[in-house]
Amino acid sequence: MNRIFLVFLMMMSSLVFSQNKLNVIPYPQKVEFLKGDFIIPETLILGNDLPKQETSYFKKRLNSILKFKNSGKSDVQLVYIQWPKTVVGKEESYRIEISSKHIKIESYTQQGYFLALQTLIQLFENYHGENKIPAMKIEDQPKFAWRGMHLDVCRHFFTVDEVKQYIDYLAMYKLNTFHWHLTDDQGWRIEIKKYPKLTQIGSKRKESMIGAYVDNTFDGKPYGPYFYTQEQIKDVVKYAQERHITIVPEIEMPGHALAALSAYPELACTKGPFEAATKWGVFDDVFCPKEETFTFLENVLDEVAQLFPSQYIHIGGDECPKTRWKECAHCQELIRKNNLKDEHGLQSYFIQRIEKYLNSKGRKIIGWDEILEGGLAPNAAVMSWTGVNGGIEAAKSKHFAVMTPGAYCYFDHYQGDPQSEPNAIGGFTPLEKVYSYNPIPDELNAEQAKYILGVQANLWTEYILDFKQVQYMIFPRLMALSEVGWGTSDPKNYKEFENRVIRQFKILDRMKVNYAKSIYNISGKVIAADKGIAYELSTSQDVNGIRYTLDGTIPTIDSKTYHNPVSIPGSLTIKSAYFEDGQLKSAVSSQQFTVSKATGKNIILEQQPNENYSFGGAFTLVDGILGNPRQLGKTWLGFQGKDVVATIDFGQKTGFSEVYFNTLENKGSWIHLAKSAQIFVSDDNKNFKMIKEIGKEEIQNSKGKIQLNLGPQTSRYLKVKIENAGIIPAGNPGADSKAWLFVDEIGVN
Repeated sequence: MNRIFLVFLMMMSSLVFSQNKLNVIPYPQKVEFLKGDFIIPETLILGNDLPKQETSYFKKRLNSILKFKNSGKSDVQLVYIQWPKTVVGKEESYRIEISSKHIKIESYTQQGYFLALQTLIQLFENYHGENKIPAMKIEDQPKFAWRGMHLDVCRHFFTVDEVKQYIDYLAMYKLNTFHWHLTDDQGWRIEIKKYPKLTQIGSKRKESMIGAYVDNTFDGKPYGPYFYTQEQIKDVVKYAQERHITIVPEIEMPGHALAALSAYPELACTKGPFEAATKWGVFDDVFCPKEETFTFLENVLDEVAQLFPSQYIHIGGDECPKTRWKECAHCQELIRKNNLKDEHGLQSYFIQRIEKYLNSKGRKIIGWDEILEGGLAPNAAVMSWTGVNGGIEAAKSKHFAVMTPGAYCYFDHYQGDPQSEPNAIGGFTPLEKVYSYNPIPDELNAEQAKYILGVQANLWTEYILDFKQVQYMIFPRLMALSEVGWGTSDPKNYKEFENRVIRQFKILDRMKVNYAKSIYNISGKVIAADKGIAYELSTSQDVNGIRYTLDGTIPTIDSKTYHNPVSIPGSLTIKSAYFEDGQLKSAVSSQQFTVSKATGKNIILEQQPNENYSFGGAFTLVDGILGNPRQLGKTWLGFQGKDVVATIDFGQKTGFSEVYFNTLENKGSWIHLAKSAQIFVSDDNKNFKMIKEIGKEEIQNSKGKIQLNLGPQTSRYLKVKIENAGIIPAGNPGADSKAWLFVDEIGVN
């Protein structure tokens, strides 16, 4: 009896907690509910001594639902107390106390006051319909000092007003850093008065790539000139400062420099001529590390530093091919003269010279994790994007790092089923995955973890044509990033977070934001079953509203109701959709299955795929789903510089005569066909015999669609080894870098 009563109390406690959970993102560190309510008046009375700039913002945000007036009398309903002495590291902390009489905000700084207002705005927006806000105390401060969003304006350009909107979105969810990617191969977007040709020539390109990269299609339309004048930049910087957001500008070097070289070809290792890139990707022509290049970059950075008061200036440092440097007599002499190990050492020399110059101007550099190549500059911070290892290496070396791994923080990746999403670069980073990220790697101890400044998400815009699509790609994932950066995310309670996100959509609707509704759509996951595989469907809504078909027809309200994972007995197409009150409420999801003798069997990979392309892990290779070569999303595993060595356990001796798999070729994205492939069999998982081998020529002739006739075979274990192309050869994009190998499915018949 006592046990039953205890369970009842726990259930009631959980229910009360759920009901009292505030619809606020990011969720505060501490919330204590009090007795009573603050009745929302028609006109909110503000104290005369409130900080003017931040309070003006507050009034503007709420002017559609509230009126305001100021008073110096005792009837004031919003009061502010500034704590006397700022404690280092507590600049963004604040306290809110809501009683039946008034709302009191306390903080050390006006930044803390501004962050408190963001919480208050969400409370007013969410409780306005009830005409009252519950009495409560909130004590709050962020876990991480750097909570950032990046925007690439080079591949596609966005106006000053659109950039300001972007900054507003960051402010709404308490992000404090805007990383502005201003230069790249496809366009130079910042006016530099000393070098006018950067914008006269470098801010335009003759055409742009359109559609999927593999289509290699161009629009034939001139793009630009598009750039920001220095006066416009000053205006944007001021706008961000008013919202307590720091803008970190990025000037790419030594790679991603074609737009600059199109204007000043003398800065390259070869004579050119050059033009701003019309394709996406990485290109061999980069800045040459000669004195006139350093003079040019120092002059550019002088003007950049005058425009941006940020402590850090981002100098890129990523994806710099060494092809031209290897062929350049000056570069080779520089390597010899300075006792550098190789071209990677030359990159370190380049970065260290730039760092020394910026340090002399009172600034620090931050760069993508390739600046670790050849040795890290003495005071540099690292932005860890290729994974977490760059951040780990930096922190262990007592260098600061910002964590922005592509697998969790690249918002140009797909966020829903690629079949029902706009064209994207690839990857699969849904809301739940962003929310699951912990910026502190497990490999760091407490002291090393102090060097993790925070977290940032990046929005590269090769496939993002306008600002409506910018909105679509960042929302709602920006909300997950916000809570991760604030330090209150709880992946175990993702559904509770998802419910808060859905309630936030009303705010975005009022703002006419084109957010993604992917979480409403049906998502599917292949799982192993007793006999093969089953397809598990889910939705943010009630799963009882899911209807599905197995014959390829469009589901209706009268189709089968989903209750449990659907068994997939053979090759078929399952289509599903969500219905509510008899009406279709979601897009129709479709998944085709091609079932073989390997489908659903146990599989082990000797080497794991890159985190960016690892959805489903090894099981993806036996889940019965063939990959779409136009969409590098959920259905492909990607391996950079690694072979695929997969062992499949049939569970018993099994007869077969054919093995098939697909690999991709997309050299512009560093994706190369396999170099070779071997098939092995075994009955004990120890002694394997090779029964088939094919080489590069046969793989190329088949265009990566491999179908191997093995003759009659019987074995329990099958091992497939697919050899990576290795180091990308000279003359190809990404030369000297590790090639990518993509594989979708290993089928056995």
